[in-house]
Amino acid sequence: MIKVIKLHYPILKKILPAPTPQVVAMGFFDGVHLGHQAVIKQAKLEADKQGVPLAVLTYDPQPIVVFEMLTQPLRYLTSMNQKSELLADLGVNTMYVMQFTSQLAQLGPQEFVNQVIMRLNPVTVVGGFDHVYGGDVNIADMDHLPQYAKKRFDVVSVSELDVNNQKIGSSSIRKALELGNMNIVNSQLGRIHQTTGLVIHGEARGRELGFPTVNIKTPELEWLPAIGIYAVKIMIGDDWHLGMASIGRNITFGDTRPITVEINILDFNQKVYGENVTVSWYNYLRGEVKFTTVPELVTQLKRDEIATRQYFDALD
Repeated sequence: MIKVIKLHYPILKKILPAPTPQVVAMGFFDGVHLGHQAVIKQAKLEADKQGVPLAVLTYDPQPIVVFEMLTQPLRYLTSMNQKSELLADLGVNTMYVMQFTSQLAQLGPQEFVNQVIMRLNPVTVVGGFDHVYGGDVNIADMDHLPQYAKKRFDVVSVSELDVNNQKIGSSSIRKALELGNMNIVNSQLGRIHQTTGLVIHGEARGRELGFPTVNIKTPELEWLPAIGIYAVKIMIGDDWHLGMASIGRNITFGDTRPITVEINILDFNQKVYGENVTVSWYNYLRGEVKFTTVPELVTQLKRDEIATRQYFDALD
């Protein structure tokens, strides 16, 4: 069971009494993708070798909130709860969540080490090759960290990780999500991208077409794929079900409709309003199309169902 401790600079002793010696992995870790996993796994090796616990120092919110005016919604590849669960699976004992504020951002790298990192009582600090901390990013990098450590802790920098000659990174995953390219998203995450949501009432139009759907209200902070039709799995209670999901405006019935998430759950006919669900986004099937007639739409939905079943049959 991972322990989550929220911190704010300056760190008060009553909030964080002196922890036992530990290995500390630093990073924002949004997505906990394969590159992040390489950092955590290296840190876990160091912790096991030295017989100490493993901790992660991460941040909330995204640093962009402090440095820039937001021009688009603030979204995350992993919620804080999902991040903690993924880190726990990798063997992390404690997750420190530091509130990212202007005051924290103004710290110089030496001050950051003295006033933040040292408060965690590290024997070794591990970070990705491109991780930066405190003040001027040109001198607050992993290459300079041994200088600021002053032999108080060891430093391990983890090299860049590539898949199919592509650098793994949260930015490339976000770009792939914006294109609906779930192959890149899921290969770089090392798992299937997930979002959560609440089942709410919709217009019941799918039921009239013979393809009843559940309408999902997704938290604003979660990162949905692009508009389109997808092969998905949806978890209701403790059970996973196959489905075909639509992210879009239902433009067949109007051009200015709001974007909704609707899922036709295969071989399922129950009312589940008010249920909290998890959606796993496996594969992009096609873009949103404006059909001239309802029968044309129904014909396409039948094709989508066949494509969805074939996709999951091929995975088995």
